[in-house]
Amino acid sequence: MLTEEYFPQFFTASIHHWKPILQYETCKQIIIDSLSFLSKEKRITVYAFVIMPNHIHLIWKINNGHLRKNVQRDFLKFTGQQIKFYLQSNHPNLLECLKVEAKDRSYKIWQRNALSIDLYSEPVFEQKLDYIHSNPCQARWQLSIVPEQYKYSSAYFYTNNSSTFSFLVHYKDA
Repeated sequence: MLTEEYFPQFFTASIHHWKPILQYETCKQIIIDSLSFLSKEKRITVYAFVIMPNHIHLIWKINNGHLRKNVQRDFLKFTGQQIKFYLQSNHPNLLECLKVEAKDRSYKIWQRNALSIDLYSEPVFEQKLDYIHSNPCQARWQLSIVPEQYKYSSAYFYTNNSSTFSFLVHYKDA
């Protein structure tokens, strides 16, 4: 039986206080490595992504046998820990901006309540896909002139049917 856990989802997670810690190549690679791992473990199928300086957008599907809340928790917890370790060693002043007074942690990398929206139709899926791919070109960011030029995105994959990201699956091939 198909449940809401198995529809593709538009997922957005933002860095606490919108600090631009994902500007660092190492932090971007942590996100890539985690998506790759979860894909190899068959916990997720990744259709699209973009890594911005202070947030990420994904279109992914949580695969059968896995719960959305568990996959999201594991993804955010692992990437948060790895980013914290990187910041401790390389940018301790920036890490201090993420300090919190909580019982279970000293630092908060990701904001609470990441956004996850089920994508029930192809037009809505494609609208979110276009949104993700155009993000780096927005005047606010100016990370690239055209979407496919931005390295940390699936736009090149959809434009050229080629990618360095082995975890990507074209949504029409799913």
